[in-house]
Amino acid sequence: ELMTGYTMLRNGGVGNGGQPWLLRWSSRIRLTWLSFTLFIILVFFPLIAHYYLTTIDDADDAGKRIFGPRTGNELCEVKHVQDLCRIRESVSEELLQLEAKRQELNSEIAKLNLKIEACKKSIENAKQDLLQLKNVISQTEHSYKELMAQNQPKLSLPIRLLPDKDDATFPLPKSNRNCRLHNCFDYSRCPLTSGFPVYVYNSDDYPFGSSLDPLIKQAFEATVRTNVYVTENANIACVYIILVGEMQEPVMPKPTELEQQLHSLPYWRTDGHNHLIINLSRKSETQNFIYNISTGRAMIAQSTFYDAQYRPGFDIVVSPLVHAMSEPNFLEIPPQVPVKRKYLFSFQGEKIESLRSSLQEVRSFEEEIEGNAPADYDDRIITTLKAVQDSKLDFVLVEFTCKNQPKASLPTEWALCGERDDRLELLKLSTFALIITPGDTRLVISAGCAMRLFEALEVGAIPVVLGEQVQLPYNDVIRWNEAALIIPKPRITEVHFLLRSISDNDLLAMRRQGRFLWETYFSTSDNVFSTVLAIIRTRIQIPAAPIREETAVEIPHRSGKAAGTDPNMADNGDLDLGPVETEPPYASPRYLRNFTLTAMDIYRNWNSAPGPFHLFPYTPFDPVLPSEAKFLGSGTGFRPIGGGAGGSGKEFQAALGGNVPREQFTVVMLTYEREEVLMNSLERLNGLPYLNKVVVVWNSPKLPSEDLLWPDIGVPIMVVRTEKNSLNNRFLPWDEIETEAILSIDDDAHLRHDEIMFGFRVWREARDRIVGFPGRYHAWDIPHQSWLYNSNYSCELSMVLTGAAFFHKYYAYLYSYVMPQAIRDMVDEYINCEDIAMNFLVSHLTRKPPIKVTSRWTFRCPGCPQALSHDDSHFHERHKCINFFVKVYGYMPLLYTQFRVDSVLFKTRLPHDKTKCFKFI
Repeated sequence: ELMTGYTMLRNGGVGNGGQPWLLRWSSRIRLTWLSFTLFIILVFFPLIAHYYLTTIDDADDAGKRIFGPRTGNELCEVKHVQDLCRIRESVSEELLQLEAKRQELNSEIAKLNLKIEACKKSIENAKQDLLQLKNVISQTEHSYKELMAQNQPKLSLPIRLLPDKDDATFPLPKSNRNCRLHNCFDYSRCPLTSGFPVYVYNSDDYPFGSSLDPLIKQAFEATVRTNVYVTENANIACVYIILVGEMQEPVMPKPTELEQQLHSLPYWRTDGHNHLIINLSRKSETQNFIYNISTGRAMIAQSTFYDAQYRPGFDIVVSPLVHAMSEPNFLEIPPQVPVKRKYLFSFQGEKIESLRSSLQEVRSFEEEIEGNAPADYDDRIITTLKAVQDSKLDFVLVEFTCKNQPKASLPTEWALCGERDDRLELLKLSTFALIITPGDTRLVISAGCAMRLFEALEVGAIPVVLGEQVQLPYNDVIRWNEAALIIPKPRITEVHFLLRSISDNDLLAMRRQGRFLWETYFSTSDNVFSTVLAIIRTRIQIPAAPIREETAVEIPHRSGKAAGTDPNMADNGDLDLGPVETEPPYASPRYLRNFTLTAMDIYRNWNSAPGPFHLFPYTPFDPVLPSEAKFLGSGTGFRPIGGGAGGSGKEFQAALGGNVPREQFTVVMLTYEREEVLMNSLERLNGLPYLNKVVVVWNSPKLPSEDLLWPDIGVPIMVVRTEKNSLNNRFLPWDEIETEAILSIDDDAHLRHDEIMFGFRVWREARDRIVGFPGRYHAWDIPHQSWLYNSNYSCELSMVLTGAAFFHKYYAYLYSYVMPQAIRDMVDEYINCEDIAMNFLVSHLTRKPPIKVTSRWTFRCPGCPQALSHDDSHFHERHKCINFFVKVYGYMPLLYTQFRVDSVLFKTRLPHDKTKCFKFI
């Protein structure tokens, strides 16, 4: 076939079919050849190439190798290959490190799993122990309640018995002059728990009301409207008050007419028991028309009394009402220093022997008094005083004849000379002011003598009263020998020697006490009326009404943001600051001596207490002299003795100890539209031991942002809204403050927890002092003859700024309600100096300097926005404040101290470039 086919191909494919067959045959041969060729190439060519390459690489010359394997270094000589090599090495190292870390973490996880199992077991054991302790505590509390129930039976307030409107008449004493509380006062109308309600008649409803002095009536009505004891319900009243004087001379009713009008009062009840008739005197002209009136069992309060008229312990000698409708101007009152003035003593007066008076018009005074008239020492007094003046041993001024017409007076009484302003100018130059009582000793007190006493106390002239029989205003409750000299007239020849022998310290103490008495009991109509009511209330042993507290209007705010822990605040070294309270906030016990203080300390409470003490039922002070004010330990309630556990170091740090082992404090923080700074300051209080609550005084009219989230620091945060922007709001006695201890702190103050705790411990040992951190002092500027405020570093100080200080809540009452309003007005005017005002107040009351703790001199946080104290006018205003406060108080009450308290348990950080002061530990 091949041959046939070949032949046919050569012949052109002719024959037997010709050309188509040849084409089919040739295409078949090409496909077969192509397949065979591809097979040879794909199979044999790789084998041959491999053999060839391997035989060539077997050569000895390594440099002639072309395709053989090479070393890593040789391969890395290529640039891109080098990069890949570096990546490979780096990844390898990281893989090795990750593997080592994985093994470490697996080991730690295994250890932590073991600890978790151990903690779970410990928690279970602690839960069991806690349950047992709760059972023990519950049983102990139950046993304690049983013991208390056995030893202290429950007492409830007595049921108040209200007498009928028409009380049964009491047996009358032999004469009205024999009236005392036990036989002329109805105690059934005044239960101990009654609150001492007082009903005041409206004088305009009766004919004699039109005869009253308009200024006195207006001042009296204004005082009555604001008094806490006055009630409009006469049926429950304890005391009924009617104002009958001072009356104007031309329209004065006759004594018989006035007597009828008094007896017709709706609650007079035949004899006038539990009534008080007030006859105030604004001038020295005496109107003792009540002497000629039958007042029954009614008490009388006026400035003029005769011996036959005055009933000790029943009637009340009141001071004249000079400033009827105006507050005294403190800037016109001379300072209390220098102690000695131009004149050693002065006296101006004229004795008028005959003068018509209401007493002589109706009855003869001699007919009422048995015995002869007493000897008249006035001639001897005149002779002696003129001799002292003529001797010129001391500058004295005595005048026994008035240059102008003397004021009207009673017989044997020394009449006042000149106008009031002229008399005050003379007294401002006098160290002592002589007050000669009437020659007739049966006149125990007169309006003229009371006016001389008032003017002397007002300007700081120490009264020297000649005549021991005198009954000075409020004499049964005020210890007058601490502010005045009362000398019998026979000792007139020794008066000069006595006055010269008194030391400067004693003079200043008497002048300061006299100023206190004048401000508290004499100066205004409100003081006079409140003093009269307080005397009656104290006599019948009824506690005072609770002092008013400022109602805190809370601003709603959202809380819940977990407060972090500032590492600066938590850096307390090895110190254990004490436990963070896990129980609800613990308020200081309320004052529990309302009834015992009234019953036991009547005389001491009046004679030597600073003025407001008889108005404060919850006072923490032991009422003593303003120069010696101190606390009754902690001041409130029953305090267990021996409550401390002793110990030192860690034992001391872990508990407060002392006689009051359980106590907390309240933080009062003043702020004004600095939300970020405020939030940071609040967060820094997180975890602070013994913190009761935080009262934020929001001093801006603009409320906080609605989306502001307040931190949760573990204790309540009370945001209080104020009526106006005033720095005085810092010291308002908010009702939300339930602890005695207050930590006043600025919103940018930066204090560590250990510093705060140390300050709290120190304050507990000196509760009547301001205890704080930044100290300042005052200095006398000799060239300008004025006081300066100084904030330079010093080893001596006289003030502690209340931007970071502890003080007792009692001072908040005094600052807001008792301190002169002029000082608070100055603070509002300058928006400054409230801390200086508080230091003045406390030093004035206690006569003690503040206490500085730790070496810290500043307390501002770094990076906080600029505060008011950075203003250029800040220090200039504080200079003015100090000088103004000195004028108001009459002297400089601030006291210097080099005392600083540090503890061996706390670190002392002193700048290396500052002088180190002595530390008292």
